[in-house]
Amino acid sequence: MLERSRVSDHATPPTGVEVEHHEFRGPLFAQWGEGMRGPALADAFRGVGVAELRRRLGIPTAADRAAWTAMDSVTLDAVAEQARAERGQPWPQALASVFARYVRDGDRRQYEKALDDRMYRLTRAVVTAAATDDPAWLDEAADGAVLMCELSTWSLPAHDDAHARRGFVISDASSPYVDLWAGEVLAQLAVADHVLGERWDATWPGIRERIRHEAEQRVFTPFETRDDLWWLGYWREVNNWNPWILGNIVLAAVLLVDDTERLARILDRALEALDRYVATLPADGAIDEGVSYWWQGAARMLEFLDVVVRITDGALDAAGIPVIAESLRFPMRMQLGGDWYVNVADGRARIGAREPWHVPFRWGSLLGDEQVVSWASGGRRPGEPVAHADRGLPRLMRALSDTAWRDTAPSAPPLPTRVWLPSVQVLLCRTEEGSTAGLTLAAKGGTNDENHNHKDVGSFILASGGRPLLVDIGKPTYTAQTFSAQRYGIRAMQSGWHNAPAPRGLEQGEGPAFAATVLGVPEDGLELDLSRAYPVANGEAWTRAFRLVSAQRAEIVDTWRLDGTAASDVHLIAAGSVEVRGAEVVVTADGRSIRVTTAEGVEPTAEVWELDDPELIDAWGAKLTRLTYRLEASAGSLTTIVEEVRP
Repeated sequence: MLERSRVSDHATPPTGVEVEHHEFRGPLFAQWGEGMRGPALADAFRGVGVAELRRRLGIPTAADRAAWTAMDSVTLDAVAEQARAERGQPWPQALASVFARYVRDGDRRQYEKALDDRMYRLTRAVVTAAATDDPAWLDEAADGAVLMCELSTWSLPAHDDAHARRGFVISDASSPYVDLWAGEVLAQLAVADHVLGERWDATWPGIRERIRHEAEQRVFTPFETRDDLWWLGYWREVNNWNPWILGNIVLAAVLLVDDTERLARILDRALEALDRYVATLPADGAIDEGVSYWWQGAARMLEFLDVVVRITDGALDAAGIPVIAESLRFPMRMQLGGDWYVNVADGRARIGAREPWHVPFRWGSLLGDEQVVSWASGGRRPGEPVAHADRGLPRLMRALSDTAWRDTAPSAPPLPTRVWLPSVQVLLCRTEEGSTAGLTLAAKGGTNDENHNHKDVGSFILASGGRPLLVDIGKPTYTAQTFSAQRYGIRAMQSGWHNAPAPRGLEQGEGPAFAATVLGVPEDGLELDLSRAYPVANGEAWTRAFRLVSAQRAEIVDTWRLDGTAASDVHLIAAGSVEVRGAEVVVTADGRSIRVTTAEGVEPTAEVWELDDPELIDAWGAKLTRLTYRLEASAGSLTTIVEEVRP
């Protein structure tokens, strides 16, 4: 059985842990009270009926020709072009032997890619069928829908509990597990049924019943009856899984469940579980999993809440909850420049055009937050699709149905001069608001017990012109090792491969005890005590101060006092071309350059990491370089100076 770490998505409760559901009252309940519970919801839905609830969602069916005619033609053409190219080809196969690889050799990507490719093809078939109203495309979409129904499981091998419970290398058909992908498949099929259902009734009788049967067996019944699903929050803390799965379940329930009383019970259970997630959000709105997980956590919460306000006709509106507005602002605050972002934990360094930008755009518009609207509108590229099939059918349909998003023009990003998020101890500062000119410094304290944690306490990112040059490596391709007790054997997750010190060559410790202490947050920087981040003795100390001196100069000052004679190191991870000239290092990428020196004249050694992971190559190119500054003294100070080199 695979051992799992604190950051793992635990499938089963640990031995001795009691699973018991107690009523929870968090920020949502404080806003809505009993209005979010089953009896009140049942009363509200009873007089309305499911047809009206589905209409309120705003997702047009294929029968609504006026709606489909008005949709963005660039998007529809792009979807149809790819759909035509793959039509007639074999559908991607998700074989048992590939599923079993997760347990046998740790590979999870091959199976996940087959499922993703099948899902994206189904998305394109559904949209093309509805846009063209061509019966031939109804067949293509039906093939994809039935193939999804015929999968042995809707859960991914990395998430399924059959191995943990029974030692299986395949799924347990008698006990379906509900994970992220099960929720995605459910919502995909529910939206497909809604969009094409009337057409399928005439050409594919029986297919809609099959979809409902599988939805019942694989998701709705387990969701209603299994309290051990960890992401409900009954026996452990929640993370992005919670809103991601719950939002998909509720959307599908509105579209597939005909009993309004049952729909009210499902929504009651989902909202109470979501309340547990909302309660974990800090007042400053920070997401400790980073910006790339914001799209699959907080953004999923916003989508769920959008469904709720729609089907309750505004009665349950979360717009007035302060933490909702703050979490909406988080990614905008973390932008370095262009598609580069502060990427703590398992975050990606680049956030591209394929994200569902219509989600923050809509919520920024609803809340009247002009900065968020400006930031989000930057994701609307003129002449390009409003959204993409590889973000799922529900998200694609939402974007296609949002005329304000379709018609918006990109704006300049706000790029605030200074952001301090105390809950995660993350600082970002630049000298000119709204501009990437000069240097941007991001520094992080925090703990080594965060979601998707890397040992990155005391690390920093330094960008020139918005392009990071001293970098956080970020997330490599996930394997079985990623969420296991061997997680920190992965180089990208080690403190020695972050822009962090190594007292006596030590790695940072794992867990909540290994953390930074904030000593001060001056206007131009951040001061941290890093002593507790490492397994050092009482009385030993390491502090670090970050300062953006000017638009062209940043300084990082390490001060230490240690026992013994073992040497310490300070590491820097550089992306791009690296030229070491004695005590001077010049780092260059994409026409941007910085010079790195130390006030003490310490000469670094350089170690090149030739990258072979596709996700890391996509972010950084062929290589990264680790600079190591050896510090022989048991006590002392090192000032690292970073200066922008102008063309």
